[in-house]
Amino acid sequence: MTMTQQHRIGSEFGAHSTATDVLDGIDLTGRTVLITGGYSGLGKAATEAMARAGAEVIVPARRPETARNALRGNAEVTELDLADPNSIQIFAERFLDTGRTIDILIANAGVMAYPRERIGPGWEAHFAINHLGHFALVNRLQPALTPEARVVSVASSGHFLSDIRWDDTHFEHDYDSWQAYGQSKTANALFATHLATLGVRAFAVHPGSILTPLQRNIPRAEQIAQGWIGEDGSRTAGFKTPAQGAATAVWAATAPQLEAFGGAYCQDCDIAEPATTEDMLVGGVKPWAVDPEAAARLWALSREFTGLDSFTACHRRPTIAMMHDRPL
Repeated sequence: MTMTQQHRIGSEFGAHSTATDVLDGIDLTGRTVLITGGYSGLGKAATEAMARAGAEVIVPARRPETARNALRGNAEVTELDLADPNSIQIFAERFLDTGRTIDILIANAGVMAYPRERIGPGWEAHFAINHLGHFALVNRLQPALTPEARVVSVASSGHFLSDIRWDDTHFEHDYDSWQAYGQSKTANALFATHLATLGVRAFAVHPGSILTPLQRNIPRAEQIAQGWIGEDGSRTAGFKTPAQGAATAVWAATAPQLEAFGGAYCQDCDIAEPATTEDMLVGGVKPWAVDPEAAARLWALSREFTGLDSFTACHRRPTIAMMHDRPL
């Protein structure tokens, strides 16, 4: 596996492909797939497509009954709250105790434009849920990952909005919900970048512009002003369906073309090109989201916050108290 240059490799799929399209001819029978947030929006579309392809799909959910009702038997649902280090530890230990393995892990769950809120020991909510929660989950599940496992981190062109705020990661000053979201999406991309240097087939993906429950914290008037929806609440042109939005994550998780690659940021079912504009609808990837040095620095910072690092020799198993007592 080589670290990937950000250049298209000529996928046969594109912006209008669906998760079902990219799985055509791919048999996932006998594979175990874990998808966080896999019961809503593009996560649900990914869950259903991979289940149809034969995979055994596990959907950890903060609201298990809601997830079961949404998925109607298409996945195994279990409880997990990414905002709670204790919940992550309990989920991972119970899973590891079963002796099962994981072939694909899609870190999809997240929040957007969240009101200012502190999680756990005082972490900013976007950074805690979107990044640190998945960092802890993947580290705790590391023993279950098969040698060929793929980890897909669902990032976003929202990373255009902010690099990592190294001196104020948790927004002690000048909180802005969009910058907080942008920082977390940069973190999602850098997480995949560094995982790949540790030998894991990891990819970050931008799913495209999609209207899902992720926008639930954004006032209707703002969504209309942004041109996302019409006055009648209808979706405006230019947005993908959830099935199209799920396609890039599913492609990154399964595409044979990616066997020799790792650490790439993907968009529209291909490796993304470097961003040449500030237009998030055009997309591409900013240099700060795929910088190996920044990725290593973020990994070290995340290890400091969580007390976890299962992929390097310095790993030491933390207690719940350690995770809650970490300084900001």
